[in-house]
Amino acid sequence: MAGAIIENLSGRKLGVLIVFLMICQVVCFLVGALIAPAPSSVMTVLGTKCIDKNYRKDKWYWPHGKGKCQSFEDLKDPVIEELQVDSNSIIFTFQVPQPKDNVILDFSRWQQNLIAMMHLDIRYVEDAQFNPNALMTLEARLGYRNKGDPVKKWTEYAASTEERRLDCAIDPAYRKAEYTYNCSSLPLFELGSLHHDFYLLNIRLPHQTAVDSQEISTNEDLGYLVDMWVAFIIQNGGFTKVWVSLKTVFLPTIVAIMIWFWHRISQLSRPPALLEYMLMMLGAALTLLNCPLEYLTLAFDCPWMTVVSDVRQGLFYASLLSFWLIFTGEHLMDDIERNRIRVYWRHLSAVLGGCLCLFIFDMCERGVQLRNPFYSIWVTEVGTNLALAFIILAGICAGLYFCFLSYMIWKVFMNISSKRQSLPAMSSARRLHYEGIIYRFKVLMLATLLCAAMTVIGFILGQLSEGQWNWNENIKLEYTSAFFTGVYGMWNIYTFALICLYAPSHKRWPKDQSLASIHGALLARDTQSSTGEEIEFSRLATEPSEMSSITAFAKKTAVE
Repeated sequence: MAGAIIENLSGRKLGVLIVFLMICQVVCFLVGALIAPAPSSVMTVLGTKCIDKNYRKDKWYWPHGKGKCQSFEDLKDPVIEELQVDSNSIIFTFQVPQPKDNVILDFSRWQQNLIAMMHLDIRYVEDAQFNPNALMTLEARLGYRNKGDPVKKWTEYAASTEERRLDCAIDPAYRKAEYTYNCSSLPLFELGSLHHDFYLLNIRLPHQTAVDSQEISTNEDLGYLVDMWVAFIIQNGGFTKVWVSLKTVFLPTIVAIMIWFWHRISQLSRPPALLEYMLMMLGAALTLLNCPLEYLTLAFDCPWMTVVSDVRQGLFYASLLSFWLIFTGEHLMDDIERNRIRVYWRHLSAVLGGCLCLFIFDMCERGVQLRNPFYSIWVTEVGTNLALAFIILAGICAGLYFCFLSYMIWKVFMNISSKRQSLPAMSSARRLHYEGIIYRFKVLMLATLLCAAMTVIGFILGQLSEGQWNWNENIKLEYTSAFFTGVYGMWNIYTFALICLYAPSHKRWPKDQSLASIHGALLARDTQSSTGEEIEFSRLATEPSEMSSITAFAKKTAVE
């Protein structure tokens, strides 16, 4: 008997395949849990307060090693009065990575990206001029140096004059000297590529800034600023190696199964069905996601890598969500001829529209950061509200999508249950055949529902994890390596299983015989039961797909 492999594969072989795929899934989780370190780590650095009465914008100030700047610990330091230092002469410097136990450390290109968040320690002083929501103007410069370069050779990577809005508060019980305000962290910069060995950050908070050839007063309401901290969030190199290794393994596997699948499809006498096209589209999107482009960052500076990764992830999400809608729709088993893409235009428009909105939102921030790493959409009230609205809306839409997909799968199960009423009237051999197919199909649909649930949860947690550093609430979310590798492995294993099980069986239909006549031959073979009764199926007006005989079964009515 011909059809899809899922229908004709023996129970023993199917069991072996399922066990093999489950072992692969467990291995993906264990790789993340036992081998890979945490996806990212945070390095918090206290800024060194350098002094230069003759500050120049083209001069670098570093806190360690030969040629380090003149610095002070506290504003009460005698040197402040001796040199009559004001805010224009103070430069906060941060050099990363910092030396540890007198050992000079350097970044690895495996660490991929770098995010910086700034935190201010502002001491409560009763007569100080302080506005909890003051607008802070900062002049920031980011430079780099590589191993082998002279100690004083710092090359400018980016420079910008930016504004950040403070959000500080203090409990009335702590409005006393020596207590500090509780201020929210502020986004500083984001690098999509960590190509160099050392980075140096200089920040100045001037009380006068030139705007259109005019001097304007700035930073008058910052109060008694004691210290500046910067948290550098870095992707761990060990996690990147595990992640890229998984991609290197999955890429040829998915490409090979796609070539094998399309070779079988091309041997059929009919054109490919819609579901077969969607399987190829899903495989192509996953192949694009699997491409280990991270290897390029080991040789080249690729600041656009974060944007490319987001685009690849978005294309895969769009393909996967669209595939699930068509996959369940093609198995609704109603009287509608669904083997056309235009039947699903409403569903696909909603999915593609949502993905397009997320792409535009992503480009509004990370696209601009390619030119100015210090840019952030979170620095203004309008931008913060817009970003929060997008994240919340994305989470709600993901939840609604999962509810709708669950409803469609439930509807498919109900239709199957109603069609099963015709099974007792069939011959025992034919009844057992369809019962086996129905059981396999239900298991596959439940696996689809589980995969969708894990994908939606991962998407929502990913959105929350990216935004948690910019929120005022103390929300702490940790994306474990096991979850990362487990979900990523699940996508590949699920796609591999679908392409394998829905490929045409090697027992192909004869090319010179129509599908209707083949169904008739099969019916003639199976209609004679032990009691001598005959079952006849009414034929469809249109030629059904060779993809699945359960769909053909559902669209036929059993009559005595």
